[in-house]
Amino acid sequence: MRILDALFLRLVPVLVFGALLAGCGHTQEQRNALPAATASETGEYLIGPGDTLQVFVWGQPDLSVTVPVRPDGRVSTPLIEDIEAVGKTPTQLAREMEQVLSEYIRAPEVNVIVQGFVGTFGRQIRVLGQAAQPRAVPYRDRMTLLDVMIEVGGLTRFAAGNRSRVIRTVDGESREIRVRLDDLLNRGRIEENMVMQPGDIVIIPEAVF
Repeated sequence: MRILDALFLRLVPVLVFGALLAGCGHTQEQRNALPAATASETGEYLIGPGDTLQVFVWGQPDLSVTVPVRPDGRVSTPLIEDIEAVGKTPTQLAREMEQVLSEYIRAPEVNVIVQGFVGTFGRQIRVLGQAAQPRAVPYRDRMTLLDVMIEVGGLTRFAAGNRSRVIRTVDGESREIRVRLDDLLNRGRIEENMVMQPGDIVIIPEAVF
């Protein structure tokens, strides 16, 4: 991944914050004009289809299991035939499981731990095209484009990184943001970094030889 390790050392908060605020031509102005994530988004992880949940019931080893979240968004555990999991935080799901289990055992205490994070579709960032490992990446609060590219292993040698774009939905409309990934990843130009939003799609085209 060439200089990705070196880039980590350069990503001090002051530098990133200053770069994001600094204007750098039409592309940067376009990024700054787009609205940030809404205030209702707390950054808490929301369970999604395909996640694996470790459900631990204190003092009840027979009820403690590890289960996948089904495509229909539900999970089943001993004494809980079906319960909706998608779109809830692990804490919310644990409290709902406690309510169900309270019909069978006294004062149940449940912990839910998410393993193999995927997240809901609306809380993913999807990377398509010439990434080393194109896939959906779970969104994290204050996640940047560089964070996303590190998650997918950088670019392939066939990538036209400087012709990449981010597709973002704003007020129900899709908008396109041009990004220069070669400059960001291989030349250390931090001004090409940007703050991501849940639901963003990163498209990396193939170079024409």
